[in-house]
Amino acid sequence: MDANLVRRIGFAVVAIPLALGVVWYGGFPLSLLLAAAGALGTRELFGLAARQGVNAARGFGFVTAAVLPPVTYATMVEPQVRALIIPGWPYLVALWLVALLCWALLARTPAEKPLEAVAVTMLGVAYTSALPVFLLVIRHAQYPERSWAAAWLVFFPLVVTWICDTAAMFGGRVLGGPKLAPAISPGKTRSGAVMGVVGGVLVAPIFASAVFPQVGLLIRFWHVVVIAAVLSVIGQAGDLVESLFKREAGVKDSSHLIPGHGGVLDRFDSLYFVIPVAAAMYRVMGIN
Repeated sequence: MDANLVRRIGFAVVAIPLALGVVWYGGFPLSLLLAAAGALGTRELFGLAARQGVNAARGFGFVTAAVLPPVTYATMVEPQVRALIIPGWPYLVALWLVALLCWALLARTPAEKPLEAVAVTMLGVAYTSALPVFLLVIRHAQYPERSWAAAWLVFFPLVVTWICDTAAMFGGRVLGGPKLAPAISPGKTRSGAVMGVVGGVLVAPIFASAVFPQVGLLIRFWHVVVIAAVLSVIGQAGDLVESLFKREAGVKDSSHLIPGHGGVLDRFDSLYFVIPVAAAMYRVMGIN
């Protein structure tokens, strides 16, 4: 067996049960996990930009990415925090942006690409922390800590994404054919993309029927199918966006942090798109 595949499987065997446990518990442990992932993902994105000669506000970005998930959770569950944040968030965002622009004025000369530095700093926080923070919305919109129903609502889009990725990889290898986006990710094929969607749509009802009734979740069949179809498409778009960034930087992996998986960006590329879209679809369909 391929050594890289062995490392991937070994990491998954440990990481998936641990992640499920943290999601089940929820609360600040989950927000701290997202904070760590956000800071590490921001670091990797800043590293890709640095290869192009763009040096973002690293400390500024790391701190913001790490603070955002705990503040979001506190806003959801603490009335005093919510009373402060909800009416004041536009002002907080504006002050944050003013501070970032002042940093650029003081720390970057025109030759040091200040415009790109500010843009990458903002993107790093929004992409690697603000998007996945919607996982807290799914987890705690209706459920308190230690809830299996909420945990499986979180894991449903994750499972659909993992199945889609696996089906796309094997479907592309078996069927081949025209490339999906040869300038961005030469290994991906159109047939693989289609098989990814098919795999996600087929597995989703099986997963939902086996798990959701056991934890008291009654979700319509067509809701499950529509959510799976949309997430299977949008997840592949997220994968390609991260590949686009890596292609510009001339690297295969965003880092070597996770054995067999590359970096945080490599592991969460699809989920950056999937999590907020899943949260929005749950809301529209009255699921959460």
